Amino acid sequence: MILTLLVCGLALIVLVLVGLFVFGLRRRLIQRSGGTFDCSLRWDAPEKGDVSGKGWGYGVARYNGDRVEWFRVFSYAPRPRRILERSAIEVVDRRAPDGEEELALLSDAIVLGCLHRGARLELAMSEDALTGFLAWLEAAPPGQRVNVA
Repeated sequence: MILTLLVCGLALIVLVLVGLFVFGLRRRLIQRSGGTFDCSLRWDAPEKGDVSGKGWGYGVARYNGDRVEWFRVFSYAPRPRRILERSAIEVVDRRAPDGEEELALLSDAIVLGCLHRGARLELAMSEDALTGFLAWLEAAPPGQRVNVA
């Protein structure tokens, strides 16, 4: 009986360690190509005034040509959860987190309201990441329409 409990406990510890290792390995593989930044995302974001903090997902975003690929942090999926195309992103507003959002987001986050193919979304990132993101948007090849407020 004690031996069975000991074996089960050790198996559980090994499973937890393997799970943590795979999380770290996945993030390392995502960041390997460079151009990544921490970015929280709220898809189908409500209109202005809702600061409940609901719907935010922690993630890592990666520049990939004319796209930004967004990966959930707490996932084993090797593919991005969302793909945002530069030509389809329209920046609507920029604001500081308010209310319960301050608890749901990283401490230095700035919220960027956007439209992507008609869907309202919000991205929350640091000031440095925001500067890079807006520069990436404005650096679209000639002939592409870019809407930055």
